[in-house]
Amino acid sequence: MSVKVRMTRSGSKKRPFYRIVAINSDSRRDGRPLEFLGYYNPNTNPGTLSIDNDKLQAWVGKGAELSDTVRTLLKKLGK
Repeated sequence: MSVKVRMTRSGSKKRPFYRIVAINSDSRRDGRPLEFLGYYNPNTNPGTLSIDNDKLQAWVGKGAELSDTVRTLLKKLGK
C-alpha cells in the first residue's frame, strides 16, 4: 500500500476548498487522511495555497508520491 500526497475536496456546492493531505492510495477521494499538510483555495484571486514544507518533505522522504495536481501547484508556488 503506497502513500500519496493529494487533495480532498471541502466547501459548499460550487465553492470548492481543497485540503492537501497524505493518504493511502487505496482510499477514496474524501477518505480519512494520514495527515493534513496544507490547503488550496481557488475562490480567491489569485488562488491561495498554504503548505507545511517540513511535513511535505517528511512524507516525500518516506516515499510518498505527489499527485499531478499537487505537483503543478507546488511548481506555481516555487517549491
